[in-house]
Amino acid sequence: MYVRLFAAIWLLFCACLAVIAWGFQAPFAYDPVGPRAYPLLLLALMAAGSAWLVFKPGEAVEMLSRRALQRAGLCILTLLAYAVLFEPLGFILSTALATFVLGLLFTGRVLPCLVSGVLMGVLLYALFDYALDVPLPLGVFEALVES
Repeated sequence: MYVRLFAAIWLLFCACLAVIAWGFQAPFAYDPVGPRAYPLLLLALMAAGSAWLVFKPGEAVEMLSRRALQRAGLCILTLLAYAVLFEPLGFILSTALATFVLGLLFTGRVLPCLVSGVLMGVLLYALFDYALDVPLPLGVFEALVES
């Protein structure tokens, strides 16, 4: 019951955000698909998942356990901290920290979570900055690059 209700609300939220994202326009043509393609793709994927949860056959899932709700809350707090720390710490460090914490939340071991966090931060930065030519903030590493 609660899962279907949440999924229906999320589906409506995705539709509202898609209307907003449809209006994204770049002042000049820097990309053939424009700035709205990425948010619309993500919203379409989220809407498809939500629609599946709303309309899937079978009985409703029981209420989640207290531990699962705590983990979901910690996951949301981690993502909010990632958004807040993105500019000051930079992409590499904030992504590494968020990946590390999320890995631990999903019962990962410390060393593999640490290694995967560092690899995610560095490799995603290289992908976006060098391969896709998307500038990302360096944050605390800015001084190392300038010298």
